[in-house]
Amino acid sequence: MKKNALLHAAVHNSKPISKKGALERLFTLMFRGFVYPQIWEDPEIDLEALQLTGDKRIVTICSGGCNILNYLTESPAQIDAVDLNPAHVALSRLKLTALQHFPDHETFFRFFGHADERGNTRAFTKYLLPHLDEATRKYWTGWTPMHGRRINYFTKNIYRFGVLGRFIGSLHGISRVYGVNPRVLLAVRTPAEQKAMFDATIAPVFEKKLVRALCQMPVSLYGLGIPPAQFESLVVASDGDISGLLRSRLERLACDFPIEENYFAWQAFGRGYDRHYRKAVPRYLRRENYERLRTLSDRVHIHHASMTHWLAEQPAESLDGYVLLDAQDWMNERQLNELWAQIVRTARPGARVIFRTAGHDSILPPRLSPDLLSVWDHDIAQCKDLTRRDRASIYGGFHLYVKRAA
Repeated sequence: MKKNALLHAAVHNSKPISKKGALERLFTLMFRGFVYPQIWEDPEIDLEALQLTGDKRIVTICSGGCNILNYLTESPAQIDAVDLNPAHVALSRLKLTALQHFPDHETFFRFFGHADERGNTRAFTKYLLPHLDEATRKYWTGWTPMHGRRINYFTKNIYRFGVLGRFIGSLHGISRVYGVNPRVLLAVRTPAEQKAMFDATIAPVFEKKLVRALCQMPVSLYGLGIPPAQFESLVVASDGDISGLLRSRLERLACDFPIEENYFAWQAFGRGYDRHYRKAVPRYLRRENYERLRTLSDRVHIHHASMTHWLAEQPAESLDGYVLLDAQDWMNERQLNELWAQIVRTARPGARVIFRTAGHDSILPPRLSPDLLSVWDHDIAQCKDLTRRDRASIYGGFHLYVKRAA
């Protein structure tokens, strides 16, 4: 299947000449390249739900690749990671190769924690280039008109690039037009200070006519990786007030968790990680996890494939966990049932499936056939609690399904 045909098949659910079909194809055009330098699902919530142990085998969507390594800190038996987007596969493989072949934690942290130093290209050439597979090597040495080789992103802060990085940058630009610098939120330390600073700076921006108008346009939110189908879920969840919904979720990100520990807030408001104290960083970048991750790195396998197609090749009852991110929000009913037919077939008793949704409620009932849905337990109260504690704060719902024993 050609390079982007997998993505087209997943997103294109409407006729090209329709309005929705045109939006879907515009989204595909934006999404076919590098989108997420960092994944936006909280791994602490994921790990609490997955309950990984040394005998568990899980599969996850790659996205930015960081959660693969975050999950690896819990020492599962095997992690398979799949993705439709070849750029995300290349980034995930780069992170795994760096873990295996960089000489020390400091080199690793400067590459992915700072991600803006000229020495990173020398480290890439010396330590990583000889060990990359052909497709990954071709991607990172590939040429871009403005920045030269793609690996140069790591000399200019890779978190400013990709569709999401540029989207966050545009939000910073709009905020500055109204006299607000989002970085001020990183200087506060108490919950009261966080709330006061948000109310004084960020919240008023969402009341501006320009911002409210932009929030009503599906194209404006493509930078968050929100396809047309997911935008419709946001409209429903917000009762038509998407600006208010986004403001409330951003308020949760800014106010409900300690800023000095929440690396999602640092990425949103500072476009990077806490380099000085190194508290607001993902698990995989922490020094205390480095040697263990190096030792366990051969347990990770990365595949350029759709989740459904990859699962179809796996033996029955061979998996213990599934991380679907928000991919189901993109799917039509046929795609959803095909995916879950493979999940039911490959899941061991007690297997756990986790995913997030743009809206609050699970998207499975009534779209999933009763015979597929009936073998799973779904504790709504538990899911609401996990959603409330998710530090990324951008999704409406986190959902956990547990397969019943036969």
